Amino acid sequence: MNGEGEERHDVAHWSPLESEGWYAARGATTALRDVLTAAGLEKEFPYLRADLNAFGHGLIELGRVSPETAERLAELLKRALSCHPGPNGVCSGPSDLHES
Repeated sequence: MNGEGEERHDVAHWSPLESEGWYAARGATTALRDVLTAAGLEKEFPYLRADLNAFGHGLIELGRVSPETAERLAELLKRALSCHPGPNGVCSGPSDLHES
């Protein structure tokens, strides 16, 4: 064969573990997992995982959740948006930016 002894790099040898997208997805999933755990929602997202699409772009799979879990998550996000962080980063009350 031509090129015997040469190592060829083609799509068949591509590994997701060598992808920046994979590491970004894994890091974001870990950060989200930690926040969901702190909020007591670790059992509500059993399908949470890092993934890659066919183009190597990192994606986060949240999976299906119950309506109650979605409502709780929406309430947590609403509270986070209304928070005005003080100099130490701790929420010191509602923010003027998000009040109607």
